[in-house]
Amino acid sequence: MINDNHKLSIFADNLLNKRREYKPRNPIKSASQSFLNELLELLFPHYSVKNYFNSEEIVSKIYLLRQNLQEILISLNNGMEEKAQEFSQIFFENIPKIHSLLLMDAEAIFDGDPAAKSVDEVILAYPGFSAITIYRLAHELYKLKIPILPRIFTEYAHQNSGIDIHPGATIGESFFIDHGTGIVIGETSQIGNNVKIYQGVTLGALSVDKNLAETKRHPTIEDDVIIYSNAVILGGKTTIGKGSVIGGNVWLTRSVPPNSVVFHKSEINFKDNLESEISNFII
Repeated sequence: MINDNHKLSIFADNLLNKRREYKPRNPIKSASQSFLNELLELLFPHYSVKNYFNSEEIVSKIYLLRQNLQEILISLNNGMEEKAQEFSQIFFENIPKIHSLLLMDAEAIFDGDPAAKSVDEVILAYPGFSAITIYRLAHELYKLKIPILPRIFTEYAHQNSGIDIHPGATIGESFFIDHGTGIVIGETSQIGNNVKIYQGVTLGALSVDKNLAETKRHPTIEDDVIIYSNAVILGGKTTIGKGSVIGGNVWLTRSVPPNSVVFHKSEINFKDNLESEISNFII
């Protein structure tokens, strides 16, 4: 028992030293998710129960959120203390641009999906739009080279939607994710304008070698491309040309020219013939 108490005491000392080194100010994960949800409620009244009666109230909320973001950046303990105020200001200066992009995404989904009855339905109910929204906010932080926080944002979206978009990916205007479950978009993916992606699509790397971390590992998807469900497109040198259609279950590791149609050819055996072939093996 004495020995166990001694081991526990040593473990407690180690934890204490780690906590002193880390100097936590906020529970970063929960604070980040709370900040993100408050920001989404401000940008889209669809998510909010709060009414704003004048623009001054909205400005005050923006200042409050900016202060919250600053506190979260300081809590990262990753060299952000001196730049937290500057980066928080830059992030919120770019919010109007991000909001405009998101409205274009919502319109693209509404225009492209016969099942969508309104843009409001897209904003409220479509997991693809939710994932794109959080990605675009996270990407803005990623461009500022803010550590950890962009991934917390996109993993929160992944958890809620089943859609995994790395905040480092570059995605153009009017992006349309349909259904969405199981989509994976890697860090160095480049996606153009008016691209449509269905569930289960992977834009991945040919290798997961750590030495390739600073290289382009994921494909480039040019404008006006459609990628159907469960297609897998791999490699940093792989480019899908403008206006191409990639069929379901396709596996691609090389580029295709613009206006291509790539599909997986399935072999069909009619039941009568198959039963006849099987009977030949029965003794």
